[in-house]
Amino acid sequence: MSSLSPVKLLTLLVVAVLLLLLLIVGVLLTDTLLNIRENLEQAPVWVFYLVLSAFGLFSLFSGWLIMRLLRPKKILESTQTVVHPVDEESLHEKLQQTKLNGIDTAQAEHELEKLKQRRQAGIIHIALFGEISSGKSSLIKSLLPESEIEISVTGGTTQNLQEYSWTSPAGDQLILTDMPGLNEIGENKKSLSQQEALRSHLVIYVCDGDLTHSQLEELHILSELKKPVILVLNKTDRLSQAEQDLLKSSLEKRAKELGISSVVAISSGGSQQAIRIKPDGSEEAFLRQLPAQLDPLKLSIQRSIDENSETLEKLRDSAVFTLISSQLDEARDEQRDQQALELTRSYSKKAVVAAIAAITPGTDILIQGYLATQMVKELSELYQVPVRKMDVDLLLKLVQKHVRTHITLLLAVAGNALKAFPGAGTLAGGVLHAIAYGFLFETLGKSLAKSLQSRGELHPLQVASQFEDNLGENIKASAGFYTRMALKEFSNKS
Repeated sequence: MSSLSPVKLLTLLVVAVLLLLLLIVGVLLTDTLLNIRENLEQAPVWVFYLVLSAFGLFSLFSGWLIMRLLRPKKILESTQTVVHPVDEESLHEKLQQTKLNGIDTAQAEHELEKLKQRRQAGIIHIALFGEISSGKSSLIKSLLPESEIEISVTGGTTQNLQEYSWTSPAGDQLILTDMPGLNEIGENKKSLSQQEALRSHLVIYVCDGDLTHSQLEELHILSELKKPVILVLNKTDRLSQAEQDLLKSSLEKRAKELGISSVVAISSGGSQQAIRIKPDGSEEAFLRQLPAQLDPLKLSIQRSIDENSETLEKLRDSAVFTLISSQLDEARDEQRDQQALELTRSYSKKAVVAAIAAITPGTDILIQGYLATQMVKELSELYQVPVRKMDVDLLLKLVQKHVRTHITLLLAVAGNALKAFPGAGTLAGGVLHAIAYGFLFETLGKSLAKSLQSRGELHPLQVASQFEDNLGENIKASAGFYTRMALKEFSNKS
């Protein structure tokens, strides 16, 4: 038998000691309970019930305390943003207020005008989505034989939003908008496609097989628009009936998980390569035209229109209002970011000037502390974030701590930047400190602005951490700018 290792021996010893302690505790507890029982039997009845009640109350209090400790704090629940629906009246108020703030609202106004035109036209707008070569173009060609659409066998052909007018069997006027394949376009066009989906009454998503991971993601995004989505299984002429039933069942299960209730199977027709035998026995390849089978899709579209005509209009309007509101928010954020950059550069320049103008050593520290406090307050006012003095003080203390850690690097970079200017390398250390202050204020301002915009509150630890991360990048990028500024101020002072 092999000898046990020291680690195993130590483990066995610890386990033995723990078991022994457990045994001792069990014996003592048993003895104590027996003594209590014996004493209660000899005591009056009211004492027995008093002890029993006290034990019950202690158990209830213990359970309540454990539940309270394990339950999530209410403050966490309150941090979740409640998104209220945007109605037309509140949107117009927001638009007017945005205008008064000097923000460009042309895009939002154009969107409202486009919505007005679509309302007056009374036409149903349908957005047609699907990956490359899922059969969208063939589907439109079958619905609208007169449309000129080039169908590619090797890849998607739809690179821009294309609109087609169509009259349903019931006489409803519809506009089909053929979207680019979401996996063949850049992020900018993908965003435009999603915006167009918001403007539509109905969304159709075309696939030709089981859903891939990327298709599921796209369907998830489309289902969150809160409007009817029809999932279409195309090219069923290539499947046997058993394969078609199995695939449709799988799609219905996936669709149900996403809140999509309508799944139809169709064949958009097209052509298929085939071989025929000539009279002389030779073979000849030719393209066989496949008949289109679109009735299930037409029926599903008509049912959505007939059963939800008013709801479709309300859902479309609500989605467009939300889109316009987000466009106004983006315009506001862009203006704020630009103003924040200008404000940061302004205070950075003031910090450089203060360092050059400082008469006695140490006075620049007081001036910079005042400037930093004012910059934090003005940026917070710009982003409409209330701040407490204790948070501002904590932020500046954390920043100063990081500055002390990186001061050598800052002065070294400032010194190297000075060497690029003939005759400037021999200037006094005040110029070096002035350049360093320019770096510091710009980095602090950018870090703070980014945090205020994303978090909507002043979080000193997060801003200080971001300040340290960005410090190295900013000093390299802005070294020349603040060196020229410091030399100019030094020259003016001289």
